[in-house]
Amino acid sequence: MFRGVLWLLAGRGCVGRGLSTRSGGSTPDWTEKVSEIKKKIQSALPGGPWDPLYDTSHLPPEHSDVVIVGGGVLGLSVAYWLKRLEKPRGAIKVLVVDRDHTYSQASTGLSVGGIRVDFLRNINEYLAVVDDPPLDVQFNPSGYLLLASEKGAAIMESNVKVQRQEGAKVCLMSPEQLQNKFPWINTDGVALASYGLEGEGWFDPWCLLQGLRRKIQSLGVLFCQGEVTRFSMSSSRMQTSSGKEMTLKRIHEVHVKMDHSLEYQPVECALVINAAGAWSGQVAELAGIGKGPPGTLEGTKLPVEPRKRYVYFWHCPEGPGLETPFMADTSGAYFRREGLGHNYLGGCSPTEEEEPDPGNLEVDHDFFQDKVWPHLAHRVPAFQSLKVRSAWAGYYDYNTFDQNGVVGPHPLVVNMYFATGFSGHGLQQAPAVGRSTASL
Repeated sequence: MFRGVLWLLAGRGCVGRGLSTRSGGSTPDWTEKVSEIKKKIQSALPGGPWDPLYDTSHLPPEHSDVVIVGGGVLGLSVAYWLKRLEKPRGAIKVLVVDRDHTYSQASTGLSVGGIRVDFLRNINEYLAVVDDPPLDVQFNPSGYLLLASEKGAAIMESNVKVQRQEGAKVCLMSPEQLQNKFPWINTDGVALASYGLEGEGWFDPWCLLQGLRRKIQSLGVLFCQGEVTRFSMSSSRMQTSSGKEMTLKRIHEVHVKMDHSLEYQPVECALVINAAGAWSGQVAELAGIGKGPPGTLEGTKLPVEPRKRYVYFWHCPEGPGLETPFMADTSGAYFRREGLGHNYLGGCSPTEEEEPDPGNLEVDHDFFQDKVWPHLAHRVPAFQSLKVRSAWAGYYDYNTFDQNGVVGPHPLVVNMYFATGFSGHGLQQAPAVGRSTASL
């Protein structure tokens, strides 16, 4: 009742316009009186000040040319290249939908920030914003050092050949050369090593994420905090050249459930980009992908699922110094230097049998003790005396088929495009994947 009264009183033209004194005297100052009445009623209501007009600023727009599901570095990269390549300026309306704008569980912010191709050197040519300070992603060009056993030496040699053909400055090292370059390494079991001489190392993923977000907002990209819960779709039948009938689907609306609310907003769109990372398989299922008969194209799921990975932070005063590269051992264990105080970050991916429950981000400290530390201490004897200080867990968008990214349109849901499944390499490949996806 009180709120109905407030709504009536707010319409000053409806209430005050027909009021006057009987004796023909001057009209009272109804604006002031209405304001006093509103204050008295508001003081009697629970909560803070109330606006009778419903605030819709938190809702996404009703129409967007492109809806990107996922606001991590891959989704933002696609948004950036869509706007950078558009002609004329403002021709494409882009909306990014993400469940968590704090990125507390985002793979980007929880990664160790390794990079093997230097797109960072001229980053402000791409991400600078007028009147804002230049972006500093704290790139540390200490290189990547990959170690191979006899079993993996031929593959490493082949990979380096391709990398050199593409202009990467990478060298191969024998165990003797490796020992001379990095005396702190135990070369037992190492047959070959590759070392990046330029443009490789690590950086701060959080800085890149925020820089991308700042830039694409300046280009007019819209953001919405919410969860995609369903798609409104149409379907049509077609016949292949072999005579087989297939059903093609097209998404017309994306339904976005607002954060901490029962509200949802349908958004009409022309294209959907599935860049939802570890949860992109679930988003694909909302579009009916993988729900057909087993063994058919209709029944083929997007093979991407969340896999939990641990990152450990340790201190070792006798550890490798400032020349330490990002090193990946033959065992799969890896580490890099963190700062200047003999601190290091690292970890190791578990085997299929050891895969932890992805239902939470709790850290298994025994995993470091039993599976990571022995490999580290073997390869770098100084790490026998290390002390773990902290740890965290994050998600891989793990492609169970071949651990490579899935990029491009779905053959049956014709306006859903993928940029997902990079299995721990999404941060490294995001600039190129964003551009290629935007160009399709």
